[in-house]
Amino acid sequence: MLRALSLFLVCLSLGSHAAEVTLPHNGLTLNGQLQTASGKSLKDGVLLILHGTLSHNRTELIQGIQKQLTERGFNTLAINLSLGVDNRHGTYDCATPTRHKHTDALDELSAWMAWLKTQGAGPVTLIGHSRGGNQIAWFAAERMNPAIRKVVLLAPQTWPAGYAAKMYQKRYGTELAPLLSQMAQSEAKALLGQVDFLYCPKTRVSASSFVNYYTEDRRFDTPGLLAAIRVPVLVIAAEGDEIVPGLVERVRPQVDGQRIQLKVLSGADHFFRDLYSEDAVEAIQAFLAAP
Repeated sequence: MLRALSLFLVCLSLGSHAAEVTLPHNGLTLNGQLQTASGKSLKDGVLLILHGTLSHNRTELIQGIQKQLTERGFNTLAINLSLGVDNRHGTYDCATPTRHKHTDALDELSAWMAWLKTQGAGPVTLIGHSRGGNQIAWFAAERMNPAIRKVVLLAPQTWPAGYAAKMYQKRYGTELAPLLSQMAQSEAKALLGQVDFLYCPKTRVSASSFVNYYTEDRRFDTPGLLAAIRVPVLVIAAEGDEIVPGLVERVRPQVDGQRIQLKVLSGADHFFRDLYSEDAVEAIQAFLAAP
């Protein structure tokens, strides 16, 4: 019996393995999908993957690139931001009163980095999509951890001046400035109802959350963060991206072929649908293989 169990454990260690992992953080449970590649252990390194706005780690894009990267020999950890919800799974429910903040991601990424250290993990590569790309870049720029060796940004968020107001007007047909001013003058924890917020129309949101997501802050603009990231960065842009404006034009002048690299996928959209996720994975693999 013991011999059979030992053989099973040896086979498991040599083969790929997937499991959900959790950790406590500020009274909530965070969760992530951990996949170890065949013949690898965490000490060989981990790719930590973060989703986009109000999304999750089992979307077609995130699940697809995680699977492909694991099959190519990389250990991966795709996390869910809590967004203020205990043990959150799936897309954020707009009926939930919103108290989370864009910048909460920085603390949660710190928690996951600490957890990986306790697991004996080796070098970490951070990968983020869309808003998650901005949060990854912000984290790498301001809270650099010696375990982080490289950063990959998939169609990361841009935030040119006036962008938030323009998009709010386009989506909801109303001006952002008066509401932002009202929120800034309200009690931080006050919940206001019937507020249009991100992808959630007529929801309940705290004043501090609204201000945090919509205030003009240069750090929301990912291209402006690249110079502060001290490890190699690969930006993967989608030529047909209609969600992130001006990414290629903003990043290209910073490309040096070494610390900052840019890959533009012709024909891809913001979510790298169809076979474009495979093209993105190939670009990531080549980037990770380089010294």
